[in-house]
Amino acid sequence: MATYILIPGAGGDAWYWHRLIPHLHQRGHEAIAVDLPAGDDSAGLQDYADTVVDAAGQRRGLVVVAQSMGGLTAPLVCGRLPVSRLVLVNAMIPAPGETGQDWWTNTGQDQARRECDVREGRSPDEPFDPLVYFFHDVPEDITKEAMAGESPQSGAPFEQPWPLGAWPDVPTEVLSSREDRLFPVEFQIRTAQHRLGVTPKTLPGGHLVALSQPEALTAALDR
Repeated sequence: MATYILIPGAGGDAWYWHRLIPHLHQRGHEAIAVDLPAGDDSAGLQDYADTVVDAAGQRRGLVVVAQSMGGLTAPLVCGRLPVSRLVLVNAMIPAPGETGQDWWTNTGQDQARRECDVREGRSPDEPFDPLVYFFHDVPEDITKEAMAGESPQSGAPFEQPWPLGAWPDVPTEVLSSREDRLFPVEFQIRTAQHRLGVTPKTLPGGHLVALSQPEALTAALDR
């Protein structure tokens, strides 16, 4: 049995993982979804890491799973917890000293998204619509629940330089969704290979794969 520590993306809402957790339980694993202080303008990346460490408690043999923005936080806990594996799911992969707000341009995400929009017949200059980029493959009832309880995300963590001098010495896997419109899969593959020397495993679904494809994500996590 493994213990999965599940770190959400922007908004910091543990609810994001609610469709995945029962599948992990069915396979005999423990799963802890972390609520991050995303709406607190005084909370930075170290505060996010403190929250994850507190949620893990004294558990050992942890698999830390990070979605999207959670990729900024997850590596920070690897030196503080007994982590056996780090899994990035459609996640930001930071570089030492890089701010979250610089990440988008430094990695070429903005251009990759524009190219994906054009390729799939969307105007890249339209206002950002979360229904288009996040929920296009999420069941309608789940989408309605998510939109009703949408959590704010402070910009504070994006303004701080990423504090580690190097990626932690922990086995790291990258899972990339083939229908991700925010972080297109070819962009994720290129970034993971360049920054980590890792080639992502691909799976079906869009950016919020734990909501749209929980069974497929469970299978990928429980290798």
